[in-house]
Amino acid sequence: MLKTRIIPCLLLQGQRLVKTVRFKRPTYVGDPINAIKIFNEKEVDELIILDITATPEKKKPCVEFISDIAGECFMPLTYGGGIRNLDDIKEIFNAGVEKVVINSYAAENPAFIKVAAELYGSQSIVVSIDAGKNAFNKYEVYTCGGRKNTGIDPADYAKIMAEMGAGEIFLNSINKDGTMEGYDIELIKKVSGAVSVPVIACGGAGRLSDFTDAVGLGGASAVAAGSFFVFYGDHRAVLISYPDKGF
Repeated sequence: MLKTRIIPCLLLQGQRLVKTVRFKRPTYVGDPINAIKIFNEKEVDELIILDITATPEKKKPCVEFISDIAGECFMPLTYGGGIRNLDDIKEIFNAGVEKVVINSYAAENPAFIKVAAELYGSQSIVVSIDAGKNAFNKYEVYTCGGRKNTGIDPADYAKIMAEMGAGEIFLNSINKDGTMEGYDIELIKKVSGAVSVPVIACGGAGRLSDFTDAVGLGGASAVAAGSFFVFYGDHRAVLISYPDKGF
């Protein structure tokens, strides 16, 4: 039995539920509210929702829609996308969300994580790291939906964010995203070995054994996935699923 958190990660494109492959080609997979209702029935322990268009399109978090989502969730909800100030965080928490995920703005202004963690508590502040390999096969941190290369090593970056007060690191592999070929164990080991805060591994899950590998071999504290929970079969038919509690 895998004694860890298994977290569905849903991607929003506006108010549409989509899934990407290597952060590209977002494919519409349904209505997010309907997906949440199904996950409620399956008694999912936790849910992460990320708006992948907010930062690239310079949009503020849509608090009204976030409130609608939170109102449907029977499980703790984590939200990320477009967060750039303390007011954004306050409004999102007031909407019923338990944790926020900060990605691009954490890289632009690391001190913001310190301020947010001091105000709201580290347990509610998650820093997302989108990591991919450059032309020289070295891992680097990317922001703005994978569009901007910071040139920073993800392990070094994770250390900085943990020192700033991030309570968790959400680590997503750009190269593995949506492929369902298994997690990037090398990347997970690199980051989880560098920090003492929990690391949530995401990107590449295609089988139940991938979850155990991310934890047992990679050292992740929790696992997240998107395609694994919304696609079924070789033709990637849309079917919302979740492992039995006994797994």
